[in-house]
Amino acid sequence: MRLPAACLLLMGLVACTAANTNAPADESHAGSPLPFIDDDYGRALAEAKAKGLPLFVDVWAPWCHTCRSMKAYVMSDKALAKHSGRYVWLEVNTDLTTNAAFQEKYPVEFWPTLYVIDPRQEKPLLRYAGSATVDQLVKLFDDGERAYKGGVTGAEALLARGDALYAEGRAAESADTLAEALAEAPADWSRRGRAVASMLTAKYGAKQYESCARTALEELPKTPRSLFWASGASLGLSCSLALEEGSAAAKELRPALEAKVTEALAPPAIEMAADDRSDLYGVLVEAREAAKDEAGAKALAREWLTYLEGEAAKAPNPEARTVFDSHRMGAAMKLGAPERVIPALEQSEKDLPQDYNPPARLATLYRMQGRLDDALAASDRALARVQGARRLTVLSSRADIFVARKDPAGAAKTLEEAIAFAKTLPASQVSPRAVAGLEKKLAGLQPAAQPAPK
Repeated sequence: MRLPAACLLLMGLVACTAANTNAPADESHAGSPLPFIDDDYGRALAEAKAKGLPLFVDVWAPWCHTCRSMKAYVMSDKALAKHSGRYVWLEVNTDLTTNAAFQEKYPVEFWPTLYVIDPRQEKPLLRYAGSATVDQLVKLFDDGERAYKGGVTGAEALLARGDALYAEGRAAESADTLAEALAEAPADWSRRGRAVASMLTAKYGAKQYESCARTALEELPKTPRSLFWASGASLGLSCSLALEEGSAAAKELRPALEAKVTEALAPPAIEMAADDRSDLYGVLVEAREAAKDEAGAKALAREWLTYLEGEAAKAPNPEARTVFDSHRMGAAMKLGAPERVIPALEQSEKDLPQDYNPPARLATLYRMQGRLDDALAASDRALARVQGARRLTVLSSRADIFVARKDPAGAAKTLEEAIAFAKTLPASQVSPRAVAGLEKKLAGLQPAAQPAPK
């Protein structure tokens, strides 16, 4: 549920986009009862204007496990059919360079991000990052409609204003406005959990990490136990992990927030998707690593992987099963046990032959096992399927394979290819931090890659 139950644009190479306009159909909203328009903002905007309806946008990416979980387990729920007439619906796959103009106008740093847009002025009214249950999604529909129609007062008006500020990229102002909403609202306000999670997301976005962590501890006791409560606990812990290592604030806040996330996993069970529960395990492992508790981190990773294996076994189809692939890989790597997940990823590649994710992940796991020829072959298959900025991640991983083969020249050539390719991408779809990471990696290789002087 990391920030919150979402895939993040983290440091390094979690940049994402691809120019592949032939994305596999099984990754779209084909199974949703909501009539989504695929990757055509102009058409959706014109339709919304003609119908006098707000525009609801799901911004996603094929590499994002939370996005795929939402598609497989939430957006496919037939209970949503009765809401189909409330909005014009659009999905935007950030792996497509054809969506660069949309991303320039409506930036995202968490996946999935849900937008409500007023088509009359192309003004964002709501931006929500992360996952939601079906009931919570319906409440977001309600909030978006209220913001579109106007006329609300009090805490509801402040919530709408906070949503709009966050949607406009004004995270600090959004956090302040949402804090006002919480202060003005009655104790039993039905939007309290959502407002808390949204406020903490805004504080994280504004890099107000200590305030975010302290606010989480203050607000959680007043917040109903729900997915939003769990998201708030996870957000608070993630903010505390962003504090300077060894600082007084980090030492004070991390243990209390770690206890809250542990509580979110404990009975009584909170209604949430398995992917959300998996995110809780992930941030707890990160906290144990930050505490230099290797044994505790491994014990949690072992529990995490066992849980994911059980959930994957219950998945109704291959698309739903692949929701768990990235976290299974992460947990197995924490344990130093790639063999636990390799067969599952090999099966995913067989079941979804157009998906670049399984071979890209296999390349890393094969490298960990010392199977370097297999790693390069898997990297070849991933490169044949991926384009856009996500290609940078595959090339960076490929450079690691060359390093393992004691071929620094091959690694340097691969990184040079990645940096050159990054320069061809739309600015809105490539992370400067990702490119800087590639350049730093290349700089570290160059002395070894040069031939010895005669």
